Amino acid sequence: MSTSTATAYDDMPLNGFHLRVAVASTGGVFSDGFGLGIIGIALTLATTPLKLTPLWLGLLGGASLAGLFLGALLTGPVADQYGRRPVFAYNMALLALLSALQFVISAPVQLLVLRLAIGFLLGTDYVVSKALLTEFSPQRVRGRILSILSVAWAGGYTCAYFVGFLLASGGTDAWRWMLLTSALPCLLILPLRVTMPESPLWLAGHGFAARAGAVVQARFGAGVRAPEPVLSAPSEQGRWRQLASPVWRRRTIVACTFFTCQVIPYFALGTFVSRVLEALHVRSAYVGGLVYNVALLLGAIIGLFVVDLLSRRAFLVGSFSIAAAAMLVLTAATELPGVAIIVLFAVIAGVLSGASNLVYVYLPELFPTDLRASGIGLAIAASRVGSAVSTFLLPVLVAGLGVHVALGGCVVVLTCGAVVCYLWAPETKYVRLSAMGEGVPT
Repeated sequence: MSTSTATAYDDMPLNGFHLRVAVASTGGVFSDGFGLGIIGIALTLATTPLKLTPLWLGLLGGASLAGLFLGALLTGPVADQYGRRPVFAYNMALLALLSALQFVISAPVQLLVLRLAIGFLLGTDYVVSKALLTEFSPQRVRGRILSILSVAWAGGYTCAYFVGFLLASGGTDAWRWMLLTSALPCLLILPLRVTMPESPLWLAGHGFAARAGAVVQARFGAGVRAPEPVLSAPSEQGRWRQLASPVWRRRTIVACTFFTCQVIPYFALGTFVSRVLEALHVRSAYVGGLVYNVALLLGAIIGLFVVDLLSRRAFLVGSFSIAAAAMLVLTAATELPGVAIIVLFAVIAGVLSGASNLVYVYLPELFPTDLRASGIGLAIAASRVGSAVSTFLLPVLVAGLGVHVALGGCVVVLTCGAVVCYLWAPETKYVRLSAMGEGVPT
């Protein structure tokens, strides 16, 4: 078939290999969500045997997020320079090992070191999973395919809550078994990871056009045309400096701000939802936590269908506005019944989880191939600074200044996200990734 009649790489039909890439990516993201979700439940049971103070609870709750900062920040430039596959293929094996080692810890400092290292590996996967799946996905279904990552993360996070509940009656070592289970999804997904090829878009953009063509032909057939071998313009600037340059600065600010403002309330409330509900005098804090986690999963599923119906801007600004309004009611009202509080928390969880689809869809669309992993990594790193600090501060603030002060801080964060996205967020719904190869916004 001639290249003139072959289907363009961005327009290729969906096939079984796309599903393999999706499963390999979502399996890692599920592992990420499970690993981050299980710690909040395990810490509740580990408080007495490990003699955890509120300070230790904050440190351990935010440790993975702090490690994630470094993992994402350092992996982005590496994945842009050397490819997505090297990290994508093997990080789950090491993550499984570190997750299993949590079973044998005997002191808070040991768990802290492991959670930092686990967070680092989660950060590497956040970067390469988004980049690789984005670059393999056809344009017409890219939003929905990438949204599956959000559903997978919420599924892992929610699954951790149920696993924690099932294991909670397992005696004094139940928290150890909870942490050990986080190794299982990593091992299950490993075989798919090690057989995954490199991204053709990355290969074509780095002088490996023949390899890109071979990958496309082997995985999609002769009827699909490989990406054009357009090399990025040489630059004396490092990738972080390019992201801060006048060409990409506004997109970088939007990426970092929207992700940070979204995850601060998401993680802070999600990690300590039972404690927050207890501080609000909700009698059945467990039921409230269960509703909160179910709302996370349902929100992610709903977002999967909404992401391609709305413009990216409308989804961004609208989700921040709705979540901020619901949080404001919780902050200002002091005599709400328990049911109303749980419903408002469910609304916040569902809206934030639905909008988290944009983390997987919108971030990769903001940057060209040669800056994509670096841009994603920088945004993730920025978000994890905010989420780690907020996860550390939330139990301290609730204990020292009261729950309404902590919730008021979340209102401010969500409002900032809405304002920045309204002013600066570009629309990327119909962008072709291959059209961004020249390194300028389209």
